[in-house]
Amino acid sequence: MDASAAKRGAGRLPKNAHRVHEVLLDADRPMTAYDLLDALRGEGMTAPLTVYRALRRLIAEGLVHRLESLNAYVVCAHPGSEPGGHAEDSHAPAFIVCEGCGAVDEIEDSEAIGILTSDARRKGYAVSRMAVEMIGACRTCRDAAGNG
Repeated sequence: MDASAAKRGAGRLPKNAHRVHEVLLDADRPMTAYDLLDALRGEGMTAPLTVYRALRRLIAEGLVHRLESLNAYVVCAHPGSEPGGHAEDSHAPAFIVCEGCGAVDEIEDSEAIGILTSDARRKGYAVSRMAVEMIGACRTCRDAAGNG
């Protein structure tokens, strides 16, 4: 992920959203709202609602994604080059989640997302948001298990 682009977009955020974003930037895995609350409790953030409000803002700014399968959050790997990143509705990534170690990779393939969206429209659906998550084992976990 381009950390400098992510930090540029986070520069104008309210204090709590900025701190939640920083914690997620430093995280080596997806974090739940309660993980974030625990990490920020020492800074006076003690209410879950405060964390959820910050996460909603970060998602709206296109800086963070919610992983539906894990009920956890990750920093957007493609926040865009403009300050503020991109509107969440114009960016529909897919995620690969390792069920062994918890690693997450973001994939942005507009052609694949377009195919899914077109198919949904053809079937009569109006898609309001999309969550594409593939669950499996990363190379490191496969190699460790001898399943290269």
